[in-house]
Amino acid sequence: MKEQVEVRELKEGRYVIIDDEPCIIKGISHSKPGKHGAAKARVDVIGIFDNQKRSMVSPVTNKIYVPTVERRSGQVLSISENTVQLMDLSTYTTIEVPITAEDKPKLEEGKEVQYLSVLGKTKLDAR
Repeated sequence: MKEQVEVRELKEGRYVIIDDEPCIIKGISHSKPGKHGAAKARVDVIGIFDNQKRSMVSPVTNKIYVPTVERRSGQVLSISENTVQLMDLSTYTTIEVPITAEDKPKLEEGKEVQYLSVLGKTKLDAR
């Protein structure tokens, strides 16, 4: 799920879609309107799933897509080499979420963890 908002409504810490990748906004800077142009905004972001830095410059009146980010909790059922199997605590569905080597020591079976669900993808919440 996604919706359109104007660039002027974006704030740090919120989410935006750039290059078909959901990203978290790390910084926004606005410039004043010039003699023949509109005010512009520079948005610096980091991808949620690929951790790649991106930036965009556009007029503040342009529309941009913002994803619907669902923060959910699940119980760890099993841990394999690079995935963890979770059971969502509200819908009781089972999903597999990819994990990194640094996430693996934090997980144990039966423990409750938070995860993000964005545009059909899932990721463990690093908080």
